[in-house]
Amino acid sequence: MEIQLIVTSSNAYILIYNHRAFTNGVIRKIENYIQSEIKRYGTLCFPLIDSENSTGAASVAKKVEGMGASAVLVGGSSAIDQLELTEMVSSIKLQIKIPVILFPGNVTGVSPRADAILFSTLLNSEDPYFITEAQALGALSVKKYDIEPLPTGYLIIGEGTTAWFIGRARGIPFNKPRIAVMYSLAAQYLGMRFLYLEAGSGATQSVSPQMVSAVRKHYEGILIIGGGIRAPETAKEIAKAGADIVVISTMIEQDGSWEDKLSIIIKRIRR
Repeated sequence: MEIQLIVTSSNAYILIYNHRAFTNGVIRKIENYIQSEIKRYGTLCFPLIDSENSTGAASVAKKVEGMGASAVLVGGSSAIDQLELTEMVSSIKLQIKIPVILFPGNVTGVSPRADAILFSTLLNSEDPYFITEAQALGALSVKKYDIEPLPTGYLIIGEGTTAWFIGRARGIPFNKPRIAVMYSLAAQYLGMRFLYLEAGSGATQSVSPQMVSAVRKHYEGILIIGGGIRAPETAKEIAKAGADIVVISTMIEQDGSWEDKLSIIIKRIRR
């Protein structure tokens, strides 16, 4: 909570609240932290730990924190075991100081121990459930557990991934940046301060720098890019195109030399 204490000549105390730290009664601690990290480093790296596919999650989280990750995402498109998710988040929280942010694929992706949640709507889904219904079902839990919501427009780029299939998305073609721009402006005008362009974990290609650049010219919020990013040069090009946050997931799960590559990625994407 950002509060300034002023003592007057008559020894009366006045509390001055920083209204930028609040939105509709929600303290924006994690959002303000992310913004300050972006100002400091340029582009950030948020490793994603899949609550169903990762082993030794706490150890992985500690390693990525040491490499310079600004936060850790926990979740996944097909995560269904809420108890397992909560245990994972709790174990990670014991090991690291950077924020743990939930990346839910459904209402089962809410854990009481997390610092924040990408409270997202899948804008290009053909199923209303993933646009507003799941959000309504999960909202009371977010409120109850006092998890900071980060209002996020979520867009699936391309087809054939788990996120695309589970979310029943009408995937935006990789070579159609103008469509992504249209959705990004819609997200901005609807008040979403975060936008996530997602190729999907295990995608054969990442969101192109050209699409990132096109969206960046119009969208004024925090731009997140994920899916299919395995090489440091790819991450660097996406950062140069205007991404605020790069998400790395499959590489951590499947690449035996992921530690060396992730360390290079974090260094390359920074200013």
